[in-house]
Amino acid sequence: MEPPESAISSAENVILRWDSSASEDARDKMIFSSDRHEIDRYLDAVDELQKAMDSASLTDSSSSSAALQIAMARLEDEFRTILLSHTSPIEAESLSESTHSEFTSQEFDPKDDIEIGESSYEKQLSNSSTTSSCYKSTSSIREVDLIPGDAVYDLRCIAERMIGAGYLRECIQVYASVRKSAVDASLRRLSVEKLSIGDIQKLEWETLETKIRRWIRAARVCIRVLFASERRLCEQIFEDLGTSADDSCFMETIKGPAIQLFNFAEAISISKRSPEKLFKILDLHDALSDLLPDIDSVFESKSSESIRVQAVEILSRLAEAARGILSEFESAVLREPSRVPVPGGTVHPLTRYVMNYISLISDYKQTLIELIVSKPSTGPRYSSDPNVPDMDFSEYEGQTSTLALHLIWIIVILQFNLDGKSKHYKDTSLAHLFMMNNVHYIVQKIKGSPELREMIGDDYLRKMTGKFRISATNYQRATWVKVLYCLRDEGLHVSGSFSSGVSKSALRERFKAFNSMFEEVHRTQATWLIPDTQLREELRISISEKLLPAYRSFLGRFRSHIESGRHPENYIKYSVEDLESAVLDFFEGYPVSQHLRKRSQ
Repeated sequence: MEPPESAISSAENVILRWDSSASEDARDKMIFSSDRHEIDRYLDAVDELQKAMDSASLTDSSSSSAALQIAMARLEDEFRTILLSHTSPIEAESLSESTHSEFTSQEFDPKDDIEIGESSYEKQLSNSSTTSSCYKSTSSIREVDLIPGDAVYDLRCIAERMIGAGYLRECIQVYASVRKSAVDASLRRLSVEKLSIGDIQKLEWETLETKIRRWIRAARVCIRVLFASERRLCEQIFEDLGTSADDSCFMETIKGPAIQLFNFAEAISISKRSPEKLFKILDLHDALSDLLPDIDSVFESKSSESIRVQAVEILSRLAEAARGILSEFESAVLREPSRVPVPGGTVHPLTRYVMNYISLISDYKQTLIELIVSKPSTGPRYSSDPNVPDMDFSEYEGQTSTLALHLIWIIVILQFNLDGKSKHYKDTSLAHLFMMNNVHYIVQKIKGSPELREMIGDDYLRKMTGKFRISATNYQRATWVKVLYCLRDEGLHVSGSFSSGVSKSALRERFKAFNSMFEEVHRTQATWLIPDTQLREELRISISEKLLPAYRSFLGRFRSHIESGRHPENYIKYSVEDLESAVLDFFEGYPVSQHLRKRSQ
């Protein structure tokens, strides 16, 4: 039914009364700041004009058309004003995460980048305590009211009229420009910076580590609170008012901020790889993986598909980066070039670095078991290289994860490298001590990490234990066989025509040789170091159990022959107790007095 001309004229008068271009009073006041009656009156007037414009039988619609354009300009201003009055950043409590399950991974000092060269990495992992990293959050989408309900109602009333009059594009533009500024302000509060991928890749890793932690917190809030709430607000205002109007306004509002947010993770995913980056990359991967269902939910529409795709692609690249870093780490351990022997045969910095590194890997086992699907490259890739150890993993097939095979392989190549380093010691005994110290350290690190021990397995652990015991045995043979050889009977007895006896001169030489040899071993090996207290004590006990009974027996058999001659103190210089005391100086890592500590005779 055609609206009566009196109704149209009345509607035009209401519109013109609020024409800010013609009335100073209209410029100073806002319709939606008036009482409800005045608001409804204006909206009714717009509806009346719209009906008139829609009436095909209306002969002269020029005045109504002009009034409707004035009304649209006015409603656009009202729409913007209402939005602007509620553009403060999201409330602080909404920016805080509701999860309490966040832990920070062990961090590597970026100043000591693993080329794994020389001893730069000692500082990196001198603190062997590790904290499990877990960026899994128990929370999910938590929408908040960005604008009060009465203001939302007014905005929807305006949007309905503007879209009905063909002003959808103008309405969305106003909405998106105002809301985007609010989203940008919230991002600044969350420390999400406007950096290009190139800018991010130029930053030092130490700086990026801090930014990654912030990004993970910010991403959770952005996806689950900020973007989800913006989505809800768009639906409250625009749903069912036009073809995907709510979706269009949502994408116009958050596309830029979303790209800004995801650019950071993308830059990390394609950055230059190095071993110290692995754990932060895994933190990012876990956080993004955890957020993926929420991203799918918030960006479910066709128009926001690009954001979903970007998130999935970043996740895939982070996974590939983690796999690549592990492979490069294995190669770095194998090729680590340092040739200068560590003083005293103690635990090599490479050993500490690698074992702390794989202990941290075990803390991320749930993620890495999913990501690491290929066995270590021990076959054709290295088959013609004599500088690569041979390893047959067939005995572990079906018994352990692919990740565990990589950890075992890292330990294998670490030992291979250490064995090469041991050959740079001129003293064979020290070379064996060095291997004993390092393999023992490896065993203790495995035992000290339940996750790592479970993956490595007790069978391989027993093999490792056997290896360090063999090194300990080899050390004792290399050092003490020659010393104990001085305490043999052969060569001391002489035969005469009527009787047999002991050659005093040979006996004196034998005592002198023993004294000299033991003093040299004592002087040298006191400077050697076994850092593990229990291992040091066990080796001393083992030495004493071989040395002291042999010396006691030798003294018992031959003391009288020396003491009956001149200057016996020049030959029997030490009591059994003196030697027992001297053994306590061994493996402490610092020089001792040139002479043995002697008990009072």
